[in-house]
Amino acid sequence: MLPPASLALFLRQMAPFTPEQLALIVGAAAECAYRPGEYFAQAGRVAQEIGFVVSGVFRVCYFDREGRDVTKYFLDEAHFMVDLQSQQYQLPSTEYIQAVTAAQVLVFSARAWENLRATMVGWEAIERTLISRALLEKVGRRSPLVHDDAATRYRHFLRQFPTLANRIPLAHLASYLGITPQSLSRIRRTSIE
Repeated sequence: MLPPASLALFLRQMAPFTPEQLALIVGAAAECAYRPGEYFAQAGRVAQEIGFVVSGVFRVCYFDREGRDVTKYFLDEAHFMVDLQSQQYQLPSTEYIQAVTAAQVLVFSARAWENLRATMVGWEAIERTLISRALLEKVGRRSPLVHDDAATRYRHFLRQFPTLANRIPLAHLASYLGITPQSLSRIRRTSIE
């Protein structure tokens, strides 16, 4: 069984939920495990699920016009994940959400999420808070501006996400930074010296 306490702690930061309400919310989710490389969501499909990362790291990515795999940002513990535009407007997603590490996720089906909205007083306000918070974090997690040199972008990543650098593959971090894995290896070597 997954430790659902992390979801309860996260939600208690949003509002003063009763133990019964927290049990209802946690009980509405299914516990799912993802191996590295598995997808939570795929481009071309309408998002039908909302996930809460209990453990592990995911990346939001897409393929550019040249077919290159581009990492937009990473999601780790205590973050919800969904392609909001796809889920809300029932449009095919343009991005992938892929497990970078082994991960444990509490997954809410669209129906379970709707049931929470219909049965819990104040859930819509919580949902708005969750969306606002997620959008602000998304902006902060997006790949840094390209006007900085690669070494500066890497140092910025280390300052902003100190625990992620050693958890994600070099190729994904390089993609996020907009450089080649070889360049990132060189930058890492020189920053250690």
